[in-house]
Amino acid sequence: MNVLIIEDEKPAAKRLESIINQLRPDFKILAKIESVKDAVEYLKNNPSPDIIFLDIQISDGISFEIFDHVEVKVPIIFTTAYNEYALKAFDLNSVDYLLKPIDDEDVDKALNKFDDLKNSFAPGDQIQQLTDTMKSLTKNFKNRFLIKTGEHYKSVPVNQINYFFSRQKATFCNTVDGKNLLIDHSLDKLESLLDPESFYRVNRKYIIGFSAIRDIIAYSNSRLKILTENQPDEDIIVARDKVNEFKSKLDS
Repeated sequence: MNVLIIEDEKPAAKRLESIINQLRPDFKILAKIESVKDAVEYLKNNPSPDIIFLDIQISDGISFEIFDHVEVKVPIIFTTAYNEYALKAFDLNSVDYLLKPIDDEDVDKALNKFDDLKNSFAPGDQIQQLTDTMKSLTKNFKNRFLIKTGEHYKSVPVNQINYFFSRQKATFCNTVDGKNLLIDHSLDKLESLLDPESFYRVNRKYIIGFSAIRDIIAYSNSRLKILTENQPDEDIIVARDKVNEFKSKLDS
C-alpha cells in the first residue's frame, strides 16, 4: 500500500511516518511533501498513491487548493489542529481525520477504517463533497493589518509582527523594526483573527508570535517567562493555567 504524506511540519511528518511504519510495515511512504505547489506537481507527475495523509494548513496555503489543480481519487485521512466538534461534520465513510497531536491509537483506528472502506470507496463525489464543505468552513486568518499612523495608513503583514499587547485600554502591535503601532482590535478579537499555529495568548496582556520567541525561562509558581525580539520593558509571563497548553503548542 503506497502512502503520500502532505505535512509542512517536519517533526509531525516524521512522527506520522514512524507510526505508519510501526503499525503497517508493509506500507510504503512514497514522499513527504510540505506545500500545495509540490503536492500538485507530485500528483500530476507520479502514479497515484493508495491513500493520502493531508494536513489542512500547509506552508503556502490551504491544502484544499490542491484539488483546484489536480484530480484526487484516493481516500484521504486529514491531519489537523481543528477541534473535534468541527471535525465530526467531515467524518464521511470515505475518509477519517487525526486531531493533532497525533498518537498511535488514532492512526491505527484511521487505518482500520480505511481497510474496512477501501473496497467500497467511491472517490469522486465524496471527495468533492468533503472538499466543498471544508472549504466553506475553513478559517481564513488575517494576513495583514491596515494601521493608521498620524495622517498615513500602513499595511503591516502579520509575519512582520512580534507580539500584540494591551496598555491603558488600548491595543498595540510590536513590529520587527521595533515600532509599537496602535491597532483597532482588542486582544479578545485578535485571538479569533490570528492563526493559532503562529500566535498564542499567553496572558491577559500579551499575544506572542512563536517566531519572535528568543528564550523561555522557568519562573515562579510553575509559570514561564518569555523573552522576545524587541523585548518590552516588563516581563512577559505565561499564565499558570496556560502553561501546559503553551508547552503543547511548542511541542506539536
